[in-house]
Amino acid sequence: MPVWWPLPLLAVAGLLVALTVRYLPGNGGHQPAEGLKTKGAAPAAELPGILLAAVASLAFGAVVGPEAPLIALGGSIALYAFRLLRPGATAPQQALVAAAGSFAAISALLGSPLVGAFLLMEASGLGGPMLGIVLVPGLLAAGIGSLVFTGLGTWAGFGVGTLTIPSLPTAGRPDLAQFGYALVIGAAAALLGTGVHRLALRLQPGVNRRRTVWTPVVGLVVAGLAVAYAEGTGKGTSDVLFSGQSALPGLLLGTGSYSVGALVLLIACKSLAYCVSLAAFRGGPIFPALFLGAAGGIALSHLPGLPFVAAAAMGMGAMAVALLRLPMTSVLLATLLLGHDGVTVMPLVIVAVVVCHVASARLNPPRTAAPTAPAVPAPAPA
Repeated sequence: MPVWWPLPLLAVAGLLVALTVRYLPGNGGHQPAEGLKTKGAAPAAELPGILLAAVASLAFGAVVGPEAPLIALGGSIALYAFRLLRPGATAPQQALVAAAGSFAAISALLGSPLVGAFLLMEASGLGGPMLGIVLVPGLLAAGIGSLVFTGLGTWAGFGVGTLTIPSLPTAGRPDLAQFGYALVIGAAAALLGTGVHRLALRLQPGVNRRRTVWTPVVGLVVAGLAVAYAEGTGKGTSDVLFSGQSALPGLLLGTGSYSVGALVLLIACKSLAYCVSLAAFRGGPIFPALFLGAAGGIALSHLPGLPFVAAAAMGMGAMAVALLRLPMTSVLLATLLLGHDGVTVMPLVIVAVVVCHVASARLNPPRTAAPTAPAVPAPAPA
C-alpha cells in the first residue's frame, strides 16, 4: 500500500463529516474540543447524524476516540427502547434508563464496568442523593453489558474486549527518583495537554464558519502529518492516525524499535493531528491522550533511573487528566492498562495526575461568568 493512502481517505472523511453536521439534525454530536460531555439522551432525529459523523471520523483515521458517540448512542437507544415497552414512564424513570444505557455502552468499550461507571459519574458530576439513585442501576447495567459483549465476542470469534496489555516487563517498586520524575511528567503533560486543548478551541470557530471547506482540509493535514512521520521514521502511518487504542499495545511492547528521535517526531505529529481533529471531527478525547502520554513517557524513560513501564503509566495518567479533567478516571485508566503491575505503579501515577491536574487548572482556569451589577430596587409608590 502506498504511503500516501491516508490523503484521499481523510479528505473524504472530512467532507462526509461536514455534510453530516450541516444537513442532519444534531450537529453530529458534541464537539470533542469542548471535553467529554455526558448530557441526557439525544432526540431520536439526531441519532443518525451522531452515528454517521462518528463512523466517518473513526473509520477513516481521524485522531479521536469512540467513547463520546458511544455514550450518546447507548443512552439514547436504551431510552427509546424503554419508551416502546413503557409508554407511560415518568421523566425520572426515563432519565435513569438513559443513564444505564450509557453505563453499559462505555463499559463495553473500556473492558471494565468499574472504570466505565467511574468515568460517567465523574464526568457528569453526580453526587449526594442523585448518586445513590443512579449508581446501583448504572453499575448493574454496566456489568450486564460487559457480560453480553463477552458472550457476543466469544460467539463471533473476536474474544473478550479488554484494555489490559499482556506480557509487559514487571514493574519494580517505586523509588525516590521515580517520584521526582512523576513531578516532571505531570508538569510536562500539563503544558502539552493545555496547548492541544487551547489550539483546538481556537481553531474550532473558524472550522464551524466554513465547515465544508475546512473539515476536508483538516483531514488532509492529519493525513499529511501521518505521511511525514512514516517517511521520517520508517514506521507505519497508523501510529499517528486513528485513536491509538489499537496501536498502544504495539508501542508499549515494541519500545526497543523506537529511537528517541522517532518518539519525539511521533509526539509532535500525533499532538498536531489530535489538536486539529478535536476542532473538526466527531469523537472522544480519551484514547489519543493515553497514546500521547505513553509515547512521552517512553521517550523520557531513556533518562537514568526511570523504567519505561512506570514512565508510560505516569504519562498516560497525566495526559488523560490534562484533556479530561477527571483525575480519578485518569488514574484508573492508566493502571488498568498495566494489569497486575498497575497496583505497583499506582502511587507514581497518582502523583503525576495530581501535579498535572493542578498545573492544568492554573494554566487554563475554568471560565467564570462576568459579574453583574446589583439590581436597584424600584422606588416605593408615593
